[in-house]
Amino acid sequence: QVQLVESGGGLVQPRGSLRLSCGASGIIFSRYIMGWYRQAPGKQRELVATITGGGSTNYADSVKGRFTISRDNAKNTVYLQMNKLKPEDTAVYYCNSHRQREGNYWGQGTQVTVSS
Repeated sequence: QVQLVESGGGLVQPRGSLRLSCGASGIIFSRYIMGWYRQAPGKQRELVATITGGGSTNYADSVKGRFTISRDNAKNTVYLQMNKLKPEDTAVYYCNSHRQREGNYWGQGTQVTVSS
């Protein structure tokens, strides 16, 4: 009954912006580390960014300075603001929720395509 649902993906031009959202249910949201991962065609899924319940963040080097992860514990929602998008950012973006000895959960993914 844990559910993570992503939204906000789509087609955007290079140098453009998108904001992804992930709503969570079935967990005590504030206790979980939330993260965004992505998977491009033919490649392994990779970490994009994480955020703890208290707001500490971590980013992949490839997105530092361009992407911002945030969360609203009152809304059980995590966001990924993506700016200055590049074609190499094209991927399916997945929401993740993790807490040690409790659970590790994934959303269904949302497609982000960066192309002229």
